[in-house]
Amino acid sequence: MGVRFPLGAPMKLFLDLQKLAMTLPQLMRQAGYAYLLGRSGDDSFVRTFGRSPYPRFHAYIEERGQQAVINLHLDQKQPGYGSQARHNGEYDGPVVTAEIQRLQQLLNHGQF
Repeated sequence: MGVRFPLGAPMKLFLDLQKLAMTLPQLMRQAGYAYLLGRSGDDSFVRTFGRSPYPRFHAYIEERGQQAVINLHLDQKQPGYGSQARHNGEYDGPVVTAEIQRLQQLLNHGQF
């Protein structure tokens, strides 16, 4: 289990599901995230910085056998509307890196 930071790719956290003491939704709730059902039916989790819905961390989880990948980015504001929705997300940078490290630290200290 560890954090990998591939250049030019979204921040991802790789988890060994066999080493987790709880389910992925429980893990995300324990880390301060709330469940969010996307418009296209995608399951994801968000963690806001306060009462406002933006900015927020937005995490998608993909299970691959006995491994899960948390794909994290920072939504700065709500996507635009119209024929082409624009996404105002940050996929790397110090804020996203710090959140990945916070999640990794929780995992390393037996919080999950």
